[in-house]
This record gives sequence, C-alpha cells and structure tokens, in this order.
Amino acid sequence: MNKNLFYILMVLAMIFWGVSWVNVKILSSYINEYELIFLRMGISFFSMIPILYFFKLSFKIDFKALFLILLASVVLVLYSLVFFLGVQHGTAGFGGALVTTLIPINTFIILAIIKKKTISLKHSFALILGGFGVLTMLNVWNFDFNEIFSKDNIYFLIASILWPILTIISSKAVKTNPLIFTFYVYVISTFVIYEFFIDNSLFNRIYDFDLIFWLNIFVISILSTTFATSIYFVGITRLGTNEVSSFIFLVPSSALILSAIFLDEKITYNTILGTICTIIAIYILNNLNIFKVIGLKK
Repeated sequence: MNKNLFYILMVLAMIFWGVSWVNVKILSSYINEYELIFLRMGISFFSMIPILYFFKLSFKIDFKALFLILLASVVLVLYSLVFFLGVQHGTAGFGGALVTTLIPINTFIILAIIKKKTISLKHSFALILGGFGVLTMLNVWNFDFNEIFSKDNIYFLIASILWPILTIISSKAVKTNPLIFTFYVYVISTFVIYEFFIDNSLFNRIYDFDLIFWLNIFVISILSTTFATSIYFVGITRLGTNEVSSFIFLVPSSALILSAIFLDEKITYNTILGTICTIIAIYILNNLNIFKVIGLKK
C-alpha cells in the first residue's frame, strides 16, 4: 500500500478514535464501563472474522506470538479499566488531554531507554509542541493545580504508560500478520472482561435498547475499534512505532470538533490553536512534506 495513502488512513483512524469519546458519553447512560468494553471488543472480533477470511489470512500463530498476544491482551484490559476509573474518579477533561499528550511522549522516552538512545532536539521540540497543543485545546492553563494533581489522576498517568507498552509489544510480533494479532487480542480481552466483570443480565437488557444505542455501538466497535485500531496496529509495522504514536495527537482535536457537532459543545480559539500545533508536531515527528503528502510533489 502507498505510504501516503496509509497516512490518510491513519488520520481517519484517529478521527474515529476521536468520535469514540462522543459514543462513550452517549452510551454511559445505557451501560457501565465494563459492559461497554465487553461489547466493544466482542463485536469487534466477530466483525474481523469475514475480513480475515477475505484476505485469506492464516489463524495459525507460533509460541512467541501467543505469548505477545496474551501480554498485549492483559495490557489492553488494564488500560481500558484504568482509563475508565480515571474518568469515574478523576478530572475527565484534564485526563483526556493528559493521556493523549503523554502517550507519544512516553513512547519516545520508553523506546529511547530501551534502545539507549537520546531524543533529538527536533523531536523534543515536536513532542513539547504537540503536548502544548493538546493542553491548549483543553484549556488546561485555567485549571486548579490542586485539582490537576489530585491522587485520582494517577489512573490517567498509568494509562499513558500502558498504551505505549501495548504499542511496543505489538511491534515485536513481526512474524504475525497485525490483523491476526489484533483479532486474537480482542478475543482474549473479551473473554477476560466477561469472566470477571460481566453479569449475564446484560444480554437481556440490550434487547430493549433503542436505535441510538445500537448506532453508537456500531460506530465505537466497527469504526473506532475494528477499523481504527486495526489500522493503528498495521501502521506499527508499516510506519514504525514512533511515527504511528505521533498521530494520537489528532485524537483530542477530532474529539472536540465532533463533540461540538453532536453534543453542541463550543469550539474555542484554543481548539483552533491547539489543532494547528498538534498537526505541525506530527509533520515534524514524521519528517513529512505537506506537498508530497497531498500528491503535489513527486
């Protein structure tokens, strides 16, 4: 696949991740966080089956891949639970900004530690710029510092470390097709959540839910998870861990814009400024040429 086309797919994937914030807010009035995780992952792994058969991918994996899948599944479940605990007990607005800002920063730092390399001044500037953009979009500068650094926000700090770990684990499965890897991660994660957190009464209750519920479930599972997360994991092998993680800077801006459209939330100048900063950061981190990306330069 053309690399520039894949950049476009990555942008779409991040937009769908952004819209998932809207979906979660709507779905929270129907089900709890554990039920949402279960339905999201369960529907996603079922929806991936025809895709895997269409591409004629083998479901066989070796022992190393199985170990990595088990490890990634545990990390994904922990990430999901810690994230929702943070939203429940901490400051949700700040947490969303903190997690999406720190994910690419932590990814760069963790990889630098593992590879014993220093982060270049250019990349350091890009990461700081991206972080500044996200924080500006969420208007963090006006928050109460006692509120920001409350003990509850430790959940978000943990989440911002767990996702880079998940990304790095996934990148190690070089001999396994990323779609197969993702499929098994969803399968195992679904059964782990079901075993420990799901009451069977859920299956009776969902039959009574309306069209709004099912529409949001479709978007958050099929588009935000099956498509977007699969593109993310495929991107790890196509573009590299650092480049893919940098695209996460687009999630807060798309979430805010879509929230304005669907939830009537206002878009401020901070949103516009923050979006510009994060896009510039992505260009710097990926060494992109804007004219080359849009096809105006060979």
